[in-house]
Amino acid sequence: MNKVTRYRQIQEALKKQIQHGEYEVGDYLPSENELCATYNITRTTARKALDELQKEGFILRQHGKGSQVRERREALGLLTVKGFSEVVNQKVRTEFLQVPHLISWNAALSLQPTAQEKKEKFVHFSRLRYVNDFPVMVEDNWLAENKVPDLIKEEFVQGSFFKTLSQRYLIEIIGSEQELRSLPANEIIAPLLKVEAGTPILEITVKYLTSIPDYYIYSQLNCNTDKYPIGNSYFLK
Repeated sequence: MNKVTRYRQIQEALKKQIQHGEYEVGDYLPSENELCATYNITRTTARKALDELQKEGFILRQHGKGSQVRERREALGLLTVKGFSEVVNQKVRTEFLQVPHLISWNAALSLQPTAQEKKEKFVHFSRLRYVNDFPVMVEDNWLAENKVPDLIKEEFVQGSFFKTLSQRYLIEIIGSEQELRSLPANEIIAPLLKVEAGTPILEITVKYLTSIPDYYIYSQLNCNTDKYPIGNSYFLK
């Protein structure tokens, strides 16, 4: 078996261990020497497997420390409400406005699914995000039910949508298309964000690219940025 095939095998084995939570964010993977002993491979093969995991955003390799599992959203350059992930010592909470349920596609998003995608049933859910009891975002998400058949029946892993996709379905977010515009808050969004109807808010439409070819996740985010401006790492949990 050639080295290219072997390092890919090691890479995939470690990736699945991360996805299934055997290694959590902040944990360190086995060292190159330990991987060599466990898998009977050379240092070159072990190093290549770890390098590829780093390219995918699963780990951060630090000289003298090792390979640390990282939060992939930080590596993807997706949008976030700046401060949300940094306020762990403050009161952060999420409230479901609509729990995951099945619908036919009915959303008027600027980034639309293809005609073929629209033939599928979609899982939809809506949440309100708070920091210190200040509502910062109304978030709606849609994804085709065919790849996540039990999503409407189960609670999210540690309350995290992305962790649920990764650990239960081995679906990873690998990039996104995003559109931003300023809109007046309508009569539905305004009371949720505690602003007057007509107040300018930021609307973000996102089409997430996943590790499954031609399988996408669609999100619409209505943001009150008075206290928490937009940064460059998306926090969707």
